[in-house]
Formats: sequence, structure tokens, C-alpha cells
Amino acid sequence: MSETLIVLLVVVTAAQILRWRNRAWYWLIFGAAFALVRVLVRYRSVMEACGLTVPPARWRLTLARVTRREVPGDRAPRLLRIRATRTGLVLRLKMRPGQDAFDFAASADRLRHSFAMHGVVSREVRSGVVELSMTGYDVLKRVQMPARVNREGLRVPVALRDDGSVHYRDYRQVPHSLNLGATHSGKSVYQRRLVTELAPLDVALVGIDCKEGVELAPLARRFSALADNADDAAELLDALVVRMANTYRIIRREQRISADVPDAEITADIWGLPEDLRPVPVVLLVDEVAELALFTTKEEEKRRDRIITSLVRLTQLGRAAGIYVEICGQRFGSDLGKGITMLRAQLTGRIAHRVNDEASAKMAFGDISPDAVLAAIQIPEDMPGMAIAGDSSGGWVRTRTPFTTLRQAVSACHAHADRTPELPELAEFRPVLPPLSTGKEAVPATGSAPATA
Repeated sequence: MSETLIVLLVVVTAAQILRWRNRAWYWLIFGAAFALVRVLVRYRSVMEACGLTVPPARWRLTLARVTRREVPGDRAPRLLRIRATRTGLVLRLKMRPGQDAFDFAASADRLRHSFAMHGVVSREVRSGVVELSMTGYDVLKRVQMPARVNREGLRVPVALRDDGSVHYRDYRQVPHSLNLGATHSGKSVYQRRLVTELAPLDVALVGIDCKEGVELAPLARRFSALADNADDAAELLDALVVRMANTYRIIRREQRISADVPDAEITADIWGLPEDLRPVPVVLLVDEVAELALFTTKEEEKRRDRIITSLVRLTQLGRAAGIYVEICGQRFGSDLGKGITMLRAQLTGRIAHRVNDEASAKMAFGDISPDAVLAAIQIPEDMPGMAIAGDSSGGWVRTRTPFTTLRQAVSACHAHADRTPELPELAEFRPVLPPLSTGKEAVPATGSAPATA
């Protein structure tokens, strides 16, 4: 008996340690089995309690009367499939006639409590079929990205969603994005994560950081161009507009539209060009955009209008030329002057970290989703990196970026510095850096201060 208690104590202790160190493995080994049994046992009663059942068909009632059998009860949705994932369970249900996918979305919170899960998200797979993604624990409390992620082209993993899936930043799908967040909200960490994931790819990174370069200068070895003040930013943006025009000339020259050219070879963007002629895609990172929009003198106002006009042109026309824009800031609304709302309308992707007021959240989501605004202002202060990610279609999801130190981002940029392409139009803005050290410690990208976390 004592040996049994010792073994049981060891198992319980090991389970608690595993739960603390790696929730995903704890869930797969212990939690998923208990949750699976709980769902199967409670399924019919939970569906009935949540109002997700329908009365029996008329022919069943008629057959019961004719045969004088017991009247059949209400029918629950048919459970097509159930599978365990590293973060929860996924149920695929066949809806009964008269049911709607909205019924399951509206009952998500009741299903969460009834099945004793952490979260439930419903989505329609196809006509008549819905999928319930249930998470068994708070995946955003301690973010652990899966070992295998689907990196393809300019699609990079940047965060983890609250349903346990990976949130990707796909530049070809969503070319331009807005990233808002208050101080210490995790906005800079998101930017570091983005640079870290883009560093191994064949892409040119261009940065504008008007805080004297304190955010992007340590990463300068992977940047083809970098501006740390508003005057240089205006010149750099003008050069990017020139590059965009040159790229369009290349596309126009290579279209060769004639009757004998196959449809697949006719293109209107860089991705249809032959690889030897395709210009390298460019990702422009703008840190603290308000510094580019503020002015105190007439000269600064002219510079400001010039900058905003260039940004609007790049966001309107840059996608086909392979120029993608990431704009970061604490606020981004009409109070920054003319042209700002026009610029915001071109930013399909929207990410809002913790904000200080509702007006800031409305700047990101007010024109696309009121629900996302409410979710953004509810982000707690003790969860840096948590954000609401949405797009112009109105869909949104809660995400959290894994903590990425400045040292990790710097190391990634140093490791892939040989991938930094030379852009002739931006040659004068190429960072001038000392050679890397041969010792253990990498030389910082800026000579004045070490690049530490």
C-alpha cells in the first residue's frame, strides 16, 4: 500500500512540475484525456442545456404515434470528429436542419463553462458544418510557440492566438499594417520579433526611427537603409518612391502582352517576373510615426506634408512593386493632421496592444469592428505583448507575442547580415558599421552603447 502511495505521489509531483514547465506537454499527457472523456459524457446534455438541439422530424413523430412508441426527444448536432491538439480539443459538428452557425458562436461562453474548458471559438467550415476549437488552458499566459511553423514566402510567425494557433504576418496577403500600443505594451517586442523572423529571408529591411535610432539602430546590420531623424526620413521615403517607379518600369517592360504569350506569364507585380529580373522585396518599418507628423515651424510643416504624401503613395501603390509598410505608434488619428486618415485607410492589417484610452483603440478598429475596440481596451497592464489583431474585413483575434530580447534580435541580424541586399536608390542611407568582433560577444550595431536586452 505504501509503495502505491509513493508511486502516486511521484506521478502527481511529476505532473505538477510538467504543468509548470511545459503546459503543452502536460495537456497532451494528462489534460486531453480527461477533457475528452468529459466532453463525450456531457455532450448531449450540454447541447440541450445550451439550446443547441432541435425537435425531432415530423416523420419520427408520426412513426412513434403509429407504432405507439415513446416520442423521441430533441436531437443534438451530430459529432463528426473530435481530436486533441497541443492546446485543446477540436470538435467538428454537423448542424441539424434549422440551426445556424451563429447559434454556436453565441453559445461559446456557455459551452466553455459546461465543458470546463478555458476558451471556445466557433467557426463555420462549410454549409451545415461548424468547428468548435476549445483550449484547455490559457495559452497566452506563457507563450510557447510550436516547434514546427509554416514559413512560406513572406509569411512569418509573429505571435500565438488565444485558440492556440499561430498568428502569421503574411505580406503578400496583407501588404501594409498599423501597430498601435502604449508605452510598455509590447509594441517594440512585436517589432523585434518581426525583424528576427524576416532576417533569414531574401528581403530588404528599411527603417525609420526618429528616436535617434535607439530601437532599430542595434539591428542595423540587417537593414539596407536606416533614417534616425525626420529630415533623413523624408529623403529616404522619396528614394523609395523613386525605386517604386523604377520597379513599375521593369514590370511594364517585361509584360510583353501579345496573342502568343500565355496568360500565366502576364503579370502586374514583381512576383510574376523571372527570378533573375525580380527586384528584391522591401519591408519598411516606421517606428513612432507621430514624430514624422508633428511640426512647429513652416519648414517642418512642409517636410511633414512631404513625408505623409510619400507614405500614402507607398501604401497605395507599393504592393505590386514589392514594397510593404509597417507603421508603429502610440496614436494614429486625425489629430496628427491632414492625410493621416487617408494613410490609415490603406493599412489593411491592424494590431493594437494595450492602449491608454478608448480613442486610441478606435483609431485602429473604430472603422472596422466595434467589438475589437472593446477587446483592445480590456488588455491588462500585466500582460505585455498581448494584442488584438484584425484586418479591414472586420475579423479580429486576441494574440500575444513571445518575449524577444533585443540581444536575440541583434544576434539574428548579425547571423544573417550577409543577406542584406544593396539597394542603389537607398545607398546613401546604408548604415556604416564597424566589422563584427571575432570573440564571443558581438559588437553592437551602434558604437556608443551596447545592444543589451
